[in-house]
Amino acid sequence: MRYFVSDIHGEYGLFCALLERIAFSDGDVMFVCGDIIDKGEESVRLAKYISERDNIRCIIGNHELAFLKFYHSILETSPQDFDTVLQQLQDYFPNDGDLLDWETVDWLDALPEYIEDEDFICVHAGIPIEEDGSLRPLTEVETENLVYNRRFKEPGAVHNDPRCVFFGHTQTDCICGENKILGYLRPGVTRPKSIRDYYKVHLDTGAWSSGTLGCLCIDTLKTVYVKKRGK
Repeated sequence: MRYFVSDIHGEYGLFCALLERIAFSDGDVMFVCGDIIDKGEESVRLAKYISERDNIRCIIGNHELAFLKFYHSILETSPQDFDTVLQQLQDYFPNDGDLLDWETVDWLDALPEYIEDEDFICVHAGIPIEEDGSLRPLTEVETENLVYNRRFKEPGAVHNDPRCVFFGHTQTDCICGENKILGYLRPGVTRPKSIRDYYKVHLDTGAWSSGTLGCLCIDTLKTVYVKKRGK
């Protein structure tokens, strides 16, 4: 099974609960649309967990981009003092920064900006839509646009690419008043049979602020949610 999730924001326990709920196994694949770090208390633990699993694929979000900009700015001033650099990077994460090692830093630094498949595209925030309804080629879109785009989330932002675009970045309750995954069906479709019947799926359920984390399985078109205790 193939699952999609976004904006976990350091909620390691909630993510593990979601994996348990769906009985995630070695034969499954989870796609994470960025923003695994910051806000929650276990950013590094979550990043290390994901980095060590070949069947969890992650792309960069605006929070990873901010961390990497910080990292490269330090390298410019202290290029040879790697112990000092790592210490400053560990201080970036106030709760579990002591867990950060160079392997995890290198993994974050190598995260792709997007994932393309014949049926879907994964980005963090969105893709510019041209006047004719086509998606701008991803190779022509700047990283900042992919991770900060605020227009793509609007219900009226409709594209005609045959693939479904998965994205997060903005909590869905800003659109519909609820922390739930929003799937946008193509015009004329009432009973979806495949993920291509959706032109986009908005994944950010506000894991850190709402305590709700959800994922969508494109093989069943079903959503699954877990809720943090006390939220």
